[in-house]
Amino acid sequence: MKKIGVLTSGGDAPGMNAAVRAVVRKAIYEGFEVAGVFNGYQGLIQGKIELLQLGSVGDIIQRGGTMLRSARSPEFMTEEGRKEAIRQLKAHHIDGLVVIGGDGSFKGAFELVKMGIPCVCVPATIDNDINGTEFTIGFDSALNTVIDAIDKIRDTATSHERTFIIEVMGRDAGDLALWSGLAGGAETILIPEEGYDIDEIVNRLQSGTGRGKKHSIIIVAEGVMSGSSLADLLKEKAGIETRVSVLGHIQRGGSPSARDRVIASQYGARAVEVLGEGRGGVAIGMQNHKVVDYDLEVVFAPTDHTLDMELYELSKVLSI
Repeated sequence: MKKIGVLTSGGDAPGMNAAVRAVVRKAIYEGFEVAGVFNGYQGLIQGKIELLQLGSVGDIIQRGGTMLRSARSPEFMTEEGRKEAIRQLKAHHIDGLVVIGGDGSFKGAFELVKMGIPCVCVPATIDNDINGTEFTIGFDSALNTVIDAIDKIRDTATSHERTFIIEVMGRDAGDLALWSGLAGGAETILIPEEGYDIDEIVNRLQSGTGRGKKHSIIIVAEGVMSGSSLADLLKEKAGIETRVSVLGHIQRGGSPSARDRVIASQYGARAVEVLGEGRGGVAIGMQNHKVVDYDLEVVFAPTDHTLDMELYELSKVLSI
């Protein structure tokens, strides 16, 4: 292993830049050359590859987004596209690749592994939905963004004595909804991992009103339904008027939290170590608060994403 490449792919997440910085500086520290691949797999196919130095990643640890940028690549989904990607890697004398992104990015890396390119994957997605790791880069930052929004919306909900529905991201995982709802004191949390009963939601709201509660916050994960759909259900079922806030892409932006900067640094450095050991087809993650590496195939195992249901039960107890 003489030269390592690094790319970011898929949706951006706060902390990606910190991971890129860690890869570049750890690689140089270990005596490797390191090349940045711009615009994800599409940029790889197009040969948008530049040699990076220590200064190339200066002053980026605090920035959101990704300095390497990201792009969707339908072309990479074809065999010919992947063959061209490998031709570019060989033309630039890149011996191994660090891929920073979510499960779609990991699937792309796995295809390269099957074609003989050592790849190590670093999980970066606000959805926190990668099998094999407890935390992904970007989740904590997005969580804090959502909590800040909940706190602000609660001020308005209190002033106007209203029920607010806040729709958060997460795709098919409820981590962002659950953690933000618990931390933000939401009265009701709807997550994809647990079915919902509209009558129970109505009863909870009416019970609160009956004991003099003037406002309520409902958090709904986008994988359950849209905030507007839930608002329509509550109006149709019980005549309950609500206001809907869809937080959208503000959850993916902004400066990464201290926690995300730290785990991104740890994950990026460990990825370089794994490549330096001559291994590929590996994912980096965290288990029991320790950085670990594990077989990339674990990410694609046919198991449901694991959510801490004890937290969910606690949220219901504390929101009575």
